[in-house]
Amino acid sequence: MVNWCAVSSGPVVVIGNFDGVHRGHVELLRAARAAESGSRLVAVTFWPHPMSVVRPAEVPPLLTSLSRRKELLRAAGVVEVVVVEFTSEVASWSPAQFVDTVLRPLHPARIVVGENFRFGFRAAGDVATLADLGAGEFKVQALPLVTDGITPDSSTLIRHAVAEGDFGRVRELSDHPFRFSGVVIRGDQRGRQLGFPTANIPIEPGMAVPADGVYAGWVTRLDQPSPRWPAAISVGTNPTFDGVERRVEAYVLDRDDLELYGVEIAIDFYSRLRGQVKYSGLEPLIKQMHADVEQARHVLHAA
Repeated sequence: MVNWCAVSSGPVVVIGNFDGVHRGHVELLRAARAAESGSRLVAVTFWPHPMSVVRPAEVPPLLTSLSRRKELLRAAGVVEVVVVEFTSEVASWSPAQFVDTVLRPLHPARIVVGENFRFGFRAAGDVATLADLGAGEFKVQALPLVTDGITPDSSTLIRHAVAEGDFGRVRELSDHPFRFSGVVIRGDQRGRQLGFPTANIPIEPGMAVPADGVYAGWVTRLDQPSPRWPAAISVGTNPTFDGVERRVEAYVLDRDDLELYGVEIAIDFYSRLRGQVKYSGLEPLIKQMHADVEQARHVLHAA
């Protein structure tokens, strides 16, 4: 749907949460670029997630940090990311207040949203509302949702796939791997004692994390140019040692010389190898760790 308006040299603005920056988001951005050739592409997003303010008990786990979201948006062609700090005051804005406060200062030539776009207090505004408020100033274009033929792509579908360890499905929906990142902390150092030194990242509340188990993937330093290292990844509490703190640990294959404490790293999940198991002692655990490393090596070599 496109409404009438005079042509402007302003940017094309897209609006959304963009959690995970999935295929539907990328298609929205592609269409926005094509609609106004040569115009700057600006993305308006919200942080924290609006549900954390509107219905805190129902806020979903986030697929990406704000910095990762910006990175993925820019990779998809966005020139500027405008972050609206979502507060109870912002939640109380009328649709007109949202347009006056956030959109008009950007002087958009066109605003592109999904066909289910809602905004303003209690989601009172829709695409028609936005078109009415922008009549004579900017165009409004609403795009149909991208589907797999049946179900629309959504961050919710990706969250389910992450929770199930179905990373092939994650890549189908998002065109990039699920990434978990953070600063490496000093753990129990049991992995080093067992011959498998791991980089440990604490799990930040509110972030999506795969189910407990062992995975194959890659590790990359984020503080400097770095190769992508193949890795065996563990998510869980280390039940063999009666651990209680849930964490993500990555063993870079065949490397015991990496010093990563205090370094921000990215862990990209590729495939689930097995679930979490409590072993009766060190011997069966070490035997399984060797098997996990060889399976991860095989899986990643074929990737």
